[in-house]
Amino acid sequence: MANSYLLSLITFSPLLAILVLAFIPKKHGRAIKQIGILGTLLPLVLSLLLFTYFDYQQQGMQFAEKASWIAIPVGTEQTGQVFAFTIDYEMGVDGLSMPLILLTSIVAALAAVASWQLNKRLKEYFILFHLLLIGMFGVFSSQNLFLFFIFFEMTLIPTYFLIGIWGYGEREKAANKFLLYNGVGSAIMLIAFLVIYLSVPNVSGNPTMSIAELTKSLTTPNNPIVSALPPGYLFGLFLALFIAFGIKLPIFPFHTWMLKVHVQAPPSIVMIHSGILLKMGAYGLLRMGIGFFPEQAYHFATWMAILGVINILYGAVLAFVQKDLKMVLAYSSISHMGIILLGLAAMNTIGFQGAIFQAVSHGFISALLFFIIGVIWERTGTSTIGELGGLAKSMPFVSGVFLAGAMASLGLPSMSGFISEFLAFLGLFGVKPVIAAVGALGIILTAVYLLRAVLRTTFGPTPDRLRKLADAQPMEVIPMVVLMGLIILIGIYPEVLSDPLQNTLKTIVPIVTGMGG
Repeated sequence: MANSYLLSLITFSPLLAILVLAFIPKKHGRAIKQIGILGTLLPLVLSLLLFTYFDYQQQGMQFAEKASWIAIPVGTEQTGQVFAFTIDYEMGVDGLSMPLILLTSIVAALAAVASWQLNKRLKEYFILFHLLLIGMFGVFSSQNLFLFFIFFEMTLIPTYFLIGIWGYGEREKAANKFLLYNGVGSAIMLIAFLVIYLSVPNVSGNPTMSIAELTKSLTTPNNPIVSALPPGYLFGLFLALFIAFGIKLPIFPFHTWMLKVHVQAPPSIVMIHSGILLKMGAYGLLRMGIGFFPEQAYHFATWMAILGVINILYGAVLAFVQKDLKMVLAYSSISHMGIILLGLAAMNTIGFQGAIFQAVSHGFISALLFFIIGVIWERTGTSTIGELGGLAKSMPFVSGVFLAGAMASLGLPSMSGFISEFLAFLGLFGVKPVIAAVGALGIILTAVYLLRAVLRTTFGPTPDRLRKLADAQPMEVIPMVVLMGLIILIGIYPEVLSDPLQNTLKTIVPIVTGMGG
């Protein structure tokens, strides 16, 4: 479906909710909440249309859009005007980005439902929420470096305010740390993009910011312009992108900002942050880091695998000693992002599939677990493990889903976590068995720290103040049931994710390995 406008419609559809919200008086809180939630349904429906009409058999970009956007003239010749600096509006989707767009629309809609409990500055909250949504859709749809950077930056400002205004006690500190780290990452990314634009023309020799043209130019064998660049120059660009997207993922030691955010941000924003925003790092690493510089990535793969193992074991060990449920899940996220790195480090089809499966799977699982912790906090006023206990008696439904979510996170068969971990480790075992074996220890540790946290929270003696808590309300049941259903669906029927990935990976993997397979 070339020349379709579906991706632009998905990306900018939250503007409709923003316009409606702008005209609703602040005092009508209930109406603002309703519009805020309904506004996420339009991009969700459009994303489901995208998923339905996506052609699994087709390689390359689908639903492509291209239009002239920015053109800066620098002089004239007898033939007419000469444009030295042109940027096109380019959108497109393939098997790599389509699942992430669907993940974004689902988690965002459920996060909007989770925002029902908020009662503070609702109008500003939902306007910023929908601005964040535009940025996330734009990142996964953009096929132009300049456009990608704009949307990437567009996610930072709304997130900063959503953490800093609606978070918990140390929210300003968490928001500032988020902006500092991510701002540095963005600056490194911008410098790398500009250097790539100035030094790597397309195959015709013209400057370009098109991701597809740059990928083709950088990966075409014996391209004279690229071959003339020193190997250290290209490796430096790869390393810059690796660090920029590694901060977002986050990779140890760039992870400390994420811990603050996961503890201090409101539950609905943590659902989006852990479920979607971290995955922008994984997407950028595969699309641009490995996609632009496959040879450099191939030589860096062992270090990538070692960093992945450090993430897994560091996150798992520190999660085990935490006394707060939010910190347990924050360190758990660091550990699970290590599995994405292991999948990418495998540099083969199975490993890349595992990385994308892990991105989507962790998106659903972390959104579910952080939502449940938000529900527990709202009832009890605490997320400290030592102050909780016996919740299964007063909140049986919430406790049951919490336990099921933990099982999915530790990789129980028939759930999405098992498929993603299995594929990532299988891909790495074939090429780096020793590193993969060390990383596999993290799976055992995951079972230990998650079961410890969940069982201490839900079982044992029930303190008097927790005996008469209300179980899940209808607005809380919806996100729990939908997310749990999707986790089980991917676990039982993984083809729903692997089918769209197959043809996309067929174009990436042969270039990366240089062996045609």
